[in-house]
Amino acid sequence: MSAPQTAPRSDARAKRNVTVLVAAQAFLGAQLPINFTIGGLAGQSLAPNPCLATLPISMIVIGSMLAATPISALMQRLGRRAGFMLGSVGGMAGAAISSYALYVASFELFLLGALFTGMYMSAQNFYRFAATDTASDDFRPKAISYVMAGGLASAIIGPQLVKATTGALVVPFLGSYLAVIALNLVGMWLFLLLDIPKPPVPDHGAPHGRTRRQLLATPRIAVAVICATVSYALMNLVMTSTPLAVVGCGFHTGDAANIVTAHVLAMYVPSFFTGFLITRFGVERIIATGLVILAGAGLVAMSGVNLMHFYGALVLLGIGWNFGFIGATSMLAGAHRPEERGRMQGLNDVIVFGGVTFASLASGGLMNCSGGTPQAGWEMVNIAMAPFLVLAGGALIWLVLRPKEA
Repeated sequence: MSAPQTAPRSDARAKRNVTVLVAAQAFLGAQLPINFTIGGLAGQSLAPNPCLATLPISMIVIGSMLAATPISALMQRLGRRAGFMLGSVGGMAGAAISSYALYVASFELFLLGALFTGMYMSAQNFYRFAATDTASDDFRPKAISYVMAGGLASAIIGPQLVKATTGALVVPFLGSYLAVIALNLVGMWLFLLLDIPKPPVPDHGAPHGRTRRQLLATPRIAVAVICATVSYALMNLVMTSTPLAVVGCGFHTGDAANIVTAHVLAMYVPSFFTGFLITRFGVERIIATGLVILAGAGLVAMSGVNLMHFYGALVLLGIGWNFGFIGATSMLAGAHRPEERGRMQGLNDVIVFGGVTFASLASGGLMNCSGGTPQAGWEMVNIAMAPFLVLAGGALIWLVLRPKEA
């Protein structure tokens, strides 16, 4: 009789934590749409070479990659709350440095601010894993999905703040970065409500789990990491160039903000049912569906440069990312043991954001320096998706077809 009573208690705690993480994703997460909407445009105004316009966004991703292992280790030692609050401090510091950089017109300082912003991005990407810490096996995919759904509000708050603050001060974009400081200063206190126990200190004789090399040699883990990396990197590749393409094709910054809003909504609205779809159809099918939708986004983007083409491509891009990334996260969360959590999750995010760094660096070069016109650059950005989709799709097919282990 005790087993049926244990699961509801466990999931009651998990649901409380999911509620806190959803609120953090909604409120604190609004700073990422702000940074990704104006980062390339502000960088273009400061950069000595237009090919470097998206370098600030790349620096955010590099900062996230560099911070992933230290933040994961800190959470393993001191708990999730400490890591999440440190991330908010990093986001606040990054926005403060970026604000000063805009005031003095320093591209180098602006890059430094973006690097600090990456600390917040890294911490936010552990929200999805924190949702599983106190969840039962049945509730785990739904917990991940609900937390990702918190981005729905951030998709509205962030771009609306951009439109309200971009021209609010004499220095363009300065008001937006001051708004990011306020978001972090207020929102970081949400983490005091988390009820996730600190990981126990292992005894000398306790199992330490597999090494990083052994973890990556596990087929299910390897494919999960590949699919997560490709889904996130391709989303970033296209999204980073979108504001530059929209403005370059004769539309306004407000149009770019609206398209980013539609994109981020598409990233997170499916999260209300992605977990149920994973439970119903299996994680492999959901990841495969995400990869197909990402390919569809590229095809729509290459079919024209009207506003409706931008909206259609970016909505598909968001849905494809949701299915691919949440599916890969769910696959990974079920493929490693508790004592391997800090090691595997940190390693996963280093690899994922290494891929995203490469994509964001390539995005500016493809967009501004590969064809001579914004239309040609935008087409090259979307063509570049193809080989990586083949890689992820091939890895997933191999996993499904390989003989099952006894």
